[in-house]
Amino acid sequence: MFDNVRADIAATLDEIREAGLFKPERVIGTPQSAAVTVTGGGRPGEVLNFCANNYLGLADHPEVLAAAKDALDRWGYGMASVRFICGTQDVHKELEDRLSAFLGQEDTILYSSCFDANGGVFETLLDDRDAVISDALNHASIIDGIRLSKARRHRYANRDMADLEQQLKETQDARRRLIVTDGVFSMDGYVAPLREICDLADRYDAMVMVDDSHAVGFVGAGGRGTPELHGVMDRVDIITGTLGKALGGASGGYVAARREIVALLRQRSRPYLFSNSLAPVIAAASLKVLDLVEQSNELREKLAANTALFRGKMTEAGFEILPGDHPIAPVMIGDAAKAGRLAELLLERGVYVIGFSYPVVPHGQARIRVQLSAAHSTEDVERAVAAFVDARAALGE
Repeated sequence: MFDNVRADIAATLDEIREAGLFKPERVIGTPQSAAVTVTGGGRPGEVLNFCANNYLGLADHPEVLAAAKDALDRWGYGMASVRFICGTQDVHKELEDRLSAFLGQEDTILYSSCFDANGGVFETLLDDRDAVISDALNHASIIDGIRLSKARRHRYANRDMADLEQQLKETQDARRRLIVTDGVFSMDGYVAPLREICDLADRYDAMVMVDDSHAVGFVGAGGRGTPELHGVMDRVDIITGTLGKALGGASGGYVAARREIVALLRQRSRPYLFSNSLAPVIAAASLKVLDLVEQSNELREKLAANTALFRGKMTEAGFEILPGDHPIAPVMIGDAAKAGRLAELLLERGVYVIGFSYPVVPHGQARIRVQLSAAHSTEDVERAVAAFVDARAALGE
């Protein structure tokens, strides 16, 4: 049978390449850090890494690595089971309790990834009597999670409160209504207006859910994310997030929420019930990450300084960067093929970045999404800006 399909798939792949949308996977031969070694393709050797979600530089932090090594001896490698059978250890419960306290929520449930967390919320809480109202630029995992539920689906324009209010007016007959938004939109670095969202939720008796994957650890005075930034930690009903970005960069996700919501997820959320437990080594290392985040503002301050430096220098150099102060700094290119070529030229100049194009972003809005880290030095940032200037010249711009 596959022989009949092979040619069609190959033709589709050719179309993707011809459109400049093919996404190669480069291999690195070192730990995730401010600089990595590319082992194949483009410019082999050490390059500055400006495309990881390693916001606080904790992916290779010595204290995190030590905690992980100790955990292997104490807790073993993996659970080989799901949570409700024999897959729960003390370290899982301790991490859930720590995340609840850190995020100001009543309880937390761990998942294998935030994609799974978002995939397990909607069909558990909502049915055809309910409505979910989602920001148009929400992450793919939210979109897919909503598709799994039988709830009525409504969408409002990105961060458009007038449109959100209109959707709330049109769904007043629903039993339950859930507003869901990214805390930070990953392709733009824009922050959701959570205070206004919570105000509308109160006015129209709706719940609020935030995926804060690109904020927890470094946004807000204590790194508790966009609810802390906007002063609404006690008004958000559900927070989903990842351990795979600022909080160590490994894997794993969570839902932190009202106690009853988490209790129901433990009974009926399919990605939780039918997926192996989070590896204990990740749970233990994540506890150390929370220690580091809570003990000092130093990494957050360094990240903010690097972000301001890069955004300022790039703007002075004439590049178009979407406004904001988030370490996601999208350098807008427009044309997909040009964005891909610019990324290649930057790699040749020792700066590892990725061009993003359709379907990850809309047609005509291709970009280089630069991501700053606390692990970058001032010299690293300045070198990256110089490489952008040189690569632009080589591109003939």
